[in-house]
Amino acid sequence: MTKIVNHWIGGKAVEGASGTFGPVTDPATGAVTTKVAFATVDEVDAAVASAKDAWATWGTSSLAKRTAILFKFRALLDEHRDEIAELITAEHGKVHSDALGEVARGLEIVELACGITVQLKGELSTEVASRVDVSSIRQPLGVVAGITPFNFPAMVPMWMFPIAIACGNTFVLKPSEKDPSVSLKLAELLAEAGLPDGVFNVVQGDKVAVDRLLEHPDVKAVSFVGSTPIARYIHTTAAANGKRVQALGGAKNHMLVLPDADLDAAADAAVSAAYGSAGERCMAISAVVAVGAIGDELVGKIRERAEKIKIGPGNDPSSEMGPLITKAHRDKVASYVTGAAAQGCEVVLDGTGHTVEGFEDGHWVGLSLLDRVPTSADAYRDEIFGPVLCVLRVDTYEEGVALINASPFGNGTAIFTRDGGAARRFQLEIEAGMVGVNVPIPVPVGYHSFGGWKDSLFGDHHIYGNDGTHFYTRGKVVTTRWPDPSEAPSGVDLGFPRNH
Repeated sequence: MTKIVNHWIGGKAVEGASGTFGPVTDPATGAVTTKVAFATVDEVDAAVASAKDAWATWGTSSLAKRTAILFKFRALLDEHRDEIAELITAEHGKVHSDALGEVARGLEIVELACGITVQLKGELSTEVASRVDVSSIRQPLGVVAGITPFNFPAMVPMWMFPIAIACGNTFVLKPSEKDPSVSLKLAELLAEAGLPDGVFNVVQGDKVAVDRLLEHPDVKAVSFVGSTPIARYIHTTAAANGKRVQALGGAKNHMLVLPDADLDAAADAAVSAAYGSAGERCMAISAVVAVGAIGDELVGKIRERAEKIKIGPGNDPSSEMGPLITKAHRDKVASYVTGAAAQGCEVVLDGTGHTVEGFEDGHWVGLSLLDRVPTSADAYRDEIFGPVLCVLRVDTYEEGVALINASPFGNGTAIFTRDGGAARRFQLEIEAGMVGVNVPIPVPVGYHSFGGWKDSLFGDHHIYGNDGTHFYTRGKVVTTRWPDPSEAPSGVDLGFPRNH
């Protein structure tokens, strides 16, 4: 019997009423294992109404109550991390250890939300004028929404909703329809932790659900992570409807390798960052820029390591890389490799013909390595979102920085070098929101914010960290004057307040 994933509204699972379902496949076998209900406009409206009703009391609840629930939720997440990782593997395909890592990174943001009391402290200035004080406070927005991608079905939602609800908002999540089961598990754990009904809701679905959230008058803010074209659409549409928006888009992350770098460490990092999670992550390194004469040696070391990576089902403990999410995505990724030579690339490794014995119908693609890639090639220009690594050659550091800065994307980047001066110069000159120095995937820890520049981010705020708190709250300034009891009223003064 095929499993059905429904919605979560008002503190309980709600059966989809549209009669429309989307297929969810096991990427390792290609078999449809689950159907996910697609929400109608009315169902989205019901979720938003539930969140609005809950906000009437949740928005004024004490910080102590909110954080106590989040502490319980954090404990339950830790207790059920293996179960959540298994759901991720079953629907996304990533290996179990990678799925566990995703849950751990989500837990990090839950822990940040548990300490939200510090982030929500206001400011006070006394005696700005005679007996006049000024204070600044931050208050929740109301109902907020999150639209999240398939590649991190647990982590990315947890980049959003823990901080949002800790700040006093209520939340409606629209997860990816490709791997939806984790969203309901998170909802169940929140309910078990004691979160009041309606504070967290889940609507499954497609563009119908997304568009309704973007236009709904009771949704005050929208968070999104996904591709750049969709991020631009989310930002434009939500902003036109008067909403606050943080829309994180795609990436083409570069790794600049200088001639003095430890090439073994650089090759290890390139393989891990390019092929981990089958390259299906916005912080993957997809372009290595080799400076000077080290290119041949570096490519050789990357190839040597890549050829040893074992590809197989994510629930096989010996697998180091799993399949891609869907057959259509697998075919799209493969097309960049099959067309690379005609566009001037040297194909060092071609993984397009890879299969796994016993799982021939899975969405498999092997590791591909392209060398001497011109900047005009599609494999360089597009975000592939798969295990394809491009190597570009430049003669100098300056050429490398110019090449990277010419990219329309500006999510993350890295430099590998032993030269502290070069590294310092790089971190100041490079046009990207996150920079690694001998760190290939510079995803910030929870108390620093995550976000890119240029076409990798639409909106003013990065996600989680201090930016997350600011995004999910709005500031208010209060100016107060209390007359001294010993003074009698002195009549009306129509002049401007005297501060001096």
